[in-house]
Amino acid sequence: MIYIIGAGPGDPDLISIKGAKLLSQAELCVYAGSLVNPELLELCKKDCPRLNSAQMTLEEVVDALHQANQEGKLAVRLHTGDPSLYGAIQEQIDKLISLGDEVEVIPGISSFSAAAASIQREFTLPGVSQTLVVSRIAGRTPVPSSQSPRELAKLKASYAFFLSVTHLDRLSEELIAGGLSKETPCAAIYKASWPDEQKVFCTLENLAEAVRAAGFKKTTMILVGDFMRSDYERSKLYDPSFSHMFRDASK
Repeated sequence: MIYIIGAGPGDPDLISIKGAKLLSQAELCVYAGSLVNPELLELCKKDCPRLNSAQMTLEEVVDALHQANQEGKLAVRLHTGDPSLYGAIQEQIDKLISLGDEVEVIPGISSFSAAAASIQREFTLPGVSQTLVVSRIAGRTPVPSSQSPRELAKLKASYAFFLSVTHLDRLSEELIAGGLSKETPCAAIYKASWPDEQKVFCTLENLAEAVRAAGFKKTTMILVGDFMRSDYERSKLYDPSFSHMFRDASK
């Protein structure tokens, strides 16, 4: 069996118990070296080979995992955050399955969740937003025109932008052109959950300027939306006047 494991956003304690257990049993670990906290590799057995995929091609990653599996070894592919988001895992899974390997994905905590936790905000506030958009702006990897920031802005939702920190002038322009106010609150969280985490708060109009001043150039989550304001409606779930299957409304 080959396990694709989400390592979480950075804090080594934020890997799942199942992920940590499998990592401690691994007989091969192929890890995303540019992003995975190296402290997590200490969970591996001393004699477990560790391969940094930052220096490898897709074919080399697949070959290493396949060979280990063929030899009856427990192989782990360690990704950051949750591997289902910008993890490039589908092409790995499809190639491994075509070779006859069994694959299991172990989910992880995404950096957008860690970023929201860092600023102590909820993405889905009653009366403000019940939708979270997870996206990125086009860079070397294109984005379908129907999913551009300009189009997404029409939703007036809560937003978490990955892989966009070097294109914030264009991101702001697109979101404002799509209908978001220049005064929309923003937060940029650098290395959410890591010991050297930093964050800045600003508005959409001065987002790029604020992030440049902070010196953030990579591994930065960009959060945008009115969920960062203080005005919202009380939740119905815990409202004493609201009935549901577990509680009658108070008179």
